[in-house]
Amino acid sequence: MLKGKKVYLRAIEPGDAFTVMTWENNPDNWRVSGTEAPYSLHGITEYINSIQSFRQSGELRLMICLIENDKSVGTLDLFEANFKHGRAGVGILIAADEDKMQGYASESLSLLAEYASNSLDFWNLTANVLEDNVSSIMLFEKCGYELVGVRKSWFKDRENRINERIYQLCLKK
Repeated sequence: MLKGKKVYLRAIEPGDAFTVMTWENNPDNWRVSGTEAPYSLHGITEYINSIQSFRQSGELRLMICLIENDKSVGTLDLFEANFKHGRAGVGILIAADEDKMQGYASESLSLLAEYASNSLDFWNLTANVLEDNVSSIMLFEKCGYELVGVRKSWFKDRENRINERIYQLCLKK
């Protein structure tokens, strides 16, 4: 468990499947997650079981929980982890509107960066953010991620094409 002042991060458990299914099946989250159809509880449970070995799957999903009451407020993912080169992608979700803008996401990213650097010996984390997702851009920039590239017209949203910004956090110099 990784512990901060407001939140702690813990490994996802099979008992989290219903909560995660609810968040993943919220159409408001589909745009940034790339989801096109609802997930079943069985599918989420199988996913949780399939990522239990981070080194084998290259994926680590952590639950973001409040210290004050153990409430799960979101997830934090490392994906496409490459242990040889010491890098991974980062994804984060704070599920409910009332839990956003409370500092939970920035504290979670800070805890993750410390863990990735010190425990995993990673050198880099990256995040892909749609150009119109201003709150995520502000979050990653606040957490020290630097804009390193833009994929032009990368994402199709109905009839519009949206650029994707690529952010990188160098954990070690």
